[in-house]
Amino acid sequence: MQILKEGLGLDFMGKRKVATIFSLVLVLVSLTSLFTQELNPGIDFTGGTLIEVGYLQPIELNHVRSALKEDGYGDAIVQHFGTAQDVLIRLAPREGVKAADLSSQVLVTLRNTGDVDMRRVEFVGPQVGDELTEDGGLAVLFSLFAILIYVALRFEYRFSVGAVAALIHDVVLTLGLFSLLQIEFDLPVLAAILAVIGYSLNDTIVVFDRIRENFRKMRKGTSVDVINQSLNQTLSRTLMTSITTLIVLLALFFLGGEIIHGFALALIVGVVVGTYSSIYVASNTILALGISKEDLMPPQKEGAEQPDSVV
Repeated sequence: MQILKEGLGLDFMGKRKVATIFSLVLVLVSLTSLFTQELNPGIDFTGGTLIEVGYLQPIELNHVRSALKEDGYGDAIVQHFGTAQDVLIRLAPREGVKAADLSSQVLVTLRNTGDVDMRRVEFVGPQVGDELTEDGGLAVLFSLFAILIYVALRFEYRFSVGAVAALIHDVVLTLGLFSLLQIEFDLPVLAAILAVIGYSLNDTIVVFDRIRENFRKMRKGTSVDVINQSLNQTLSRTLMTSITTLIVLLALFFLGGEIIHGFALALIVGVVVGTYSSIYVASNTILALGISKEDLMPPQKEGAEQPDSVV
């Protein structure tokens, strides 16, 4: 019990320079990939046609992809939807071809692979895709701005800078991984990015709350000592929360089907990176900004008794 209360005595801040270099390298690689390769946007953002078909018997996706490629649909994204008999096909926009005609052509092609029926056809126009891209970006920016104000009001402006720095770090690294691996970026992944922001913020607030408490309680020790003690005290809670969350996300990733792989992967990366950033980005930032005990002491109330002066 005493160990849980005091922590393991790990010197987190002693490795802050190494962690800073490590984070900067990862952010630089991610930004380079985002500016050179860019993201691989899904049909939600680019526009196109989504076709769902059903087979009487389980079907191998490789057979479906081969048939589509032979008929000139090599750019089609094919995945199972729920069961091995249900297949979801995403096609990029084609000039001069209506969604209804395109779905009919695809159905004719798929009849060579087995007994297949059309379930549904959806078309997303390029204009809708542009609006979703703009709205998604604004949602992330507004959330970061609101967090900046919230943390500044609850704690102190240095804490708000640290929290937002950690969140930007998490978002950039998650997006960078999707860009590097060219994994499709669609609306569920964007929703996962916003969920990562909420998860990482919650973890950071817990750490900040303990740091503020210890700055007011601990009479001795430097700022590095206080932050180290706080991180050690919250480490067990941080790890337990992250591990239990990852167990659920790994189950979703491996057992939830291909259609939510991107969503689950974004959350897995976000939880791991968010746990790291709460320790080495958020806390490191407030330390670099010169946080001290005097900044966090409650203000002296007017009319409070002053110590008697010596006559």
